[in-house]
Amino acid sequence: MENTEYNDLRKNRIKRGRFMKTSTQIEIASIIVGEEKAVEYVAKAGFDAWDFSLFAMCKYDWKTGTLLENNHPLAGNNYLAFARRLKKIGLDNGIVCNQSHAPFPSSSPEIRSYFKRAIECTAEAGGEICVIHPDNNKSAAENAEMYFELLPFAKEHNVKIATENMWNWDNEKDESAFAACATSESFVEHIDAVKDDFLVACLDIGHAEMRGSGSGAANMVRALGHRLQALHIHDNDKWHDSHQIPFSMSIDYEPIIKALKDIDYKGWFTLEADNYLRKFNADNILDGMKDLHAAVKRLADMFENA
Repeated sequence: MENTEYNDLRKNRIKRGRFMKTSTQIEIASIIVGEEKAVEYVAKAGFDAWDFSLFAMCKYDWKTGTLLENNHPLAGNNYLAFARRLKKIGLDNGIVCNQSHAPFPSSSPEIRSYFKRAIECTAEAGGEICVIHPDNNKSAAENAEMYFELLPFAKEHNVKIATENMWNWDNEKDESAFAACATSESFVEHIDAVKDDFLVACLDIGHAEMRGSGSGAANMVRALGHRLQALHIHDNDKWHDSHQIPFSMSIDYEPIIKALKDIDYKGWFTLEADNYLRKFNADNILDGMKDLHAAVKRLADMFENA
């Protein structure tokens, strides 16, 4: 499902002879300059869309497994008005929201209580997909119960849910270990256990390339095929989950791009490389976001020319 704003912008770009579907998350930029300015900077950096990071909706204490006090607008009563304001800022600057990311971990009942709010915010912002993690340590059948519960609400709001390939950490081996959707087989099993067009796959390329758990991104792309409708793109040392700018570390993107081309991938090239922005501040973060756009544009060009 494509929203009206997206279609209008797409037609305008086609008239100009170019349409590159590039996007980036706004998590770190929002921490540095706020969500409103972050969306504006995504446009100024050259992206076609922004990925709505919804983590500020609830602050999770990983040590205690509880939620912390939170006065962010996404946590308040006017969360939908906040999402609409960000949508307007994007449209005023010529970009759309393509997807979002719900809070995590999904193993927390408190976090799960915010998933419907995340879907609502995605719809209000104009997004088409909301990424909701599976529970790392549950089976496909067990995670399917969570998605079955959410899907009627998601359909009411015309928002697809995307599950994602996860990882755990093996301290003895000092490397990642199996978690839900970590392998091609597990990922396909999770999607097919639900068998609903509104549950799709978001492949995290960095996770897929971590030693110890993933099947490799290119292999997973081919296994997922039509199920794959969203991406989280970033780079790492093929060991840790670094979330760095593409072409700065060890991932070889050529076979991944070829696999995406072979399956006729029609989604967006969405970056989740925000750790690169941590070295910037409010005065120069736009420069960092332009660096990110240059990297994802290189990937999109590779795809178009493959």
